[in-house]
Amino acid sequence: MSRPEQAGTQIKPIFSYRKHWAQRFGIAPFLPMTREEMRTLGWDSCDIIIVTGDAYIDHPSFGMALVGRLLEAQGFRVGIISQPDLHSAADFKRLGKPNLFFGVTAGNMDSMVNRYTADRRIRSSDAYTPDGAPDKQPDHAVTVYSQRCREAYPDAPLVIGSIEASLRRIAHYDYWSDTMRRSILPDAKADLLLFGNAERALVELAHRLAGGENIKAIRDLRGSAFMVPRGWRPEGWTDADSTTVDTPGAIHARPDPYAMVQQAPAAAAAAPAAATHTIRFHSRDQRLAARRQARALTVIRLPSYEQVKVDPVLDAHASRTFHLESNPGNARALVQGHGENAAARDVWLNPPPLPLSTAEMDHVYGLPYARAPHPAYGSANIPAWEMIRFSVNIMRGCFGGCTFCSITEHEGRIIQSRSDASILREIEEIRDKTTGFTGVISDIGGPTANMYRMACKDPKIESSCRRLSCVYPGICENLNTDHAPLIDLYRKARALPGIKKVFVASGLRYDLAVRSPEYVKELASHHVGGYLKIAPEHIAEGPLSKMMKPGVGSYDKFKALFDKFSREAGKEQYLIPYFIAAHPGTSDEDMLALALWLKHNGFRLDQVQTFLPTPLALATTMYHTGKNPLHRVSSTSEQVSVVRGGRQRRLHKAFLRYHDPENWPLLREALARMGRADLIGNGKKQLIPSFQPAGTGKAPQRTLGRQPGKHAQGNRRTIAHAKSGGKQKRGLRRTAS
Repeated sequence: MSRPEQAGTQIKPIFSYRKHWAQRFGIAPFLPMTREEMRTLGWDSCDIIIVTGDAYIDHPSFGMALVGRLLEAQGFRVGIISQPDLHSAADFKRLGKPNLFFGVTAGNMDSMVNRYTADRRIRSSDAYTPDGAPDKQPDHAVTVYSQRCREAYPDAPLVIGSIEASLRRIAHYDYWSDTMRRSILPDAKADLLLFGNAERALVELAHRLAGGENIKAIRDLRGSAFMVPRGWRPEGWTDADSTTVDTPGAIHARPDPYAMVQQAPAAAAAAPAAATHTIRFHSRDQRLAARRQARALTVIRLPSYEQVKVDPVLDAHASRTFHLESNPGNARALVQGHGENAAARDVWLNPPPLPLSTAEMDHVYGLPYARAPHPAYGSANIPAWEMIRFSVNIMRGCFGGCTFCSITEHEGRIIQSRSDASILREIEEIRDKTTGFTGVISDIGGPTANMYRMACKDPKIESSCRRLSCVYPGICENLNTDHAPLIDLYRKARALPGIKKVFVASGLRYDLAVRSPEYVKELASHHVGGYLKIAPEHIAEGPLSKMMKPGVGSYDKFKALFDKFSREAGKEQYLIPYFIAAHPGTSDEDMLALALWLKHNGFRLDQVQTFLPTPLALATTMYHTGKNPLHRVSSTSEQVSVVRGGRQRRLHKAFLRYHDPENWPLLREALARMGRADLIGNGKKQLIPSFQPAGTGKAPQRTLGRQPGKHAQGNRRTIAHAKSGGKQKRGLRRTAS
């Protein structure tokens, strides 16, 4: 049996493997979706079949295309089953049985976020489906697809991944059913779960299976999770209960970031004679190596599913422990029990995947994508494709650590950047190959617009850090915030022949931007199309402290710079701020203060969002448990105020849209209750008028389908992978495996 501690002792670049024999078939124009396409390519079978809930678009912004082309580059024959018919297992047999494994993904977004609004209403359209048609994928798509794959070919190895599987790898709170759910692994009955950006693990797994290894014996892949019998441990490993390791102070003796096991200290000399007492002094390096070895052979046992299901304090503690063990430089393996008595099993999680190097990122994004939807869709419009077809993803990851956002849980805090040459080549490909291109790059960015090539100043500090955010409560002194590489990239991009304009549409981290006035000047002068979106999220300390977001002072500094440089460039440009209603830690008074701030600054928000609790997010833990996992958790630790009732949720959202007459009756009632009836009237300093226009202010419609229970809130920045703005009326995120 492979041993988890052996993984990562050497870093093998993903492009350095010897290619599988099927490379002789060459590159497919599109990965096949039918037997006829397979025959055209000369294939008699597929080595790997990817099942996805999205339409197949052969572009690196779409996960199935990225991992499909990556595996194809390794010499494997990869087929795609897109949005299969769920009425039977027949559609899962359309390409035959895979030689190596099924790879199952819900798609670029979590299926529940993709299908439901923050109020649990079914969305009227799906941006990842031809012509935006709804209901083309089921609830909990990964689980449903996996069960059909098992029905079609019971003995075919099954691997699950993508954002949906990633965020459900341990027991988690499920907002849509208002219950604690167990890990997705036992429900999907998968052999392996690959979490995070899984290119490294996926390539190694494919080659090892092709070499004859049994998937049930592969237990050493970083970034993988699997089910094992209760109490299973590799030889030499020990358990540590999570309640003994949740210490908020400094943690010492971290391992090398590229090894799950460290070189053991030199063997001690032979034991002296019994009568001799020798005191042996070890060097600092020897002591550290011994500690690393012990740490690398320790698995942290989280409270079991059965425990967190009934005890909110243990759930909050488990969430905190999970996030503290998320740095690939020092994270330990985690294990969580599922089931009791004879049926008891454990979910084992190896440490997170090691980030890709710049050369590996360039390799992934430089593969021969067709950069178009599969021809099977004909002239159908796919909204997600229309949004990103002229944009470029330059990096991955986010060290912001916002508690409501799932980027960190999926992609990690370490920024992985492409080279200038790779990015410029992609812009040229868009110019030369993408139909309808007019010379305008719609976005050059990533999860954030301005973290390109930023990293800790010292790799040793980075590998040992256990902070949940590099920029909260203030920007870490060890963080390199130099914007010069990004400024240089912008200048090179807009200087390319045939490129008229390069816009920045990804969300901007303005507390970083104010560190570089030159960057703000470059941005305002050349890369804003009239409006720039940023996300203060709130102005009150209560919710901001629970979001891990900077205070409004940073926004004011950025706005002053942005306005100044816009004027100097002779441009009339505006900031579009985003805010969240009903986030944990938010009171009615906080929302009133925000509404007054919006009115004072002349903002009338059109699209707003309420907090949506997504699996594994720290803010979701606050919502479910009422505890604050940003600090050590106990029965007497900080209690977080949570907005759960549907009426209060509507009120918080109404404060963001104070200018909408439909909200005035609700706001008048709330202001009177809060003792602020002085804000009702027609004066400039008053929030809402006392009159009601005819035909407005009617009672809201009831929520369709299941009525919200005691938990009925929502949020914005969710679950898709790596691009700007999430699909909750803020655009569509980009993905990467």
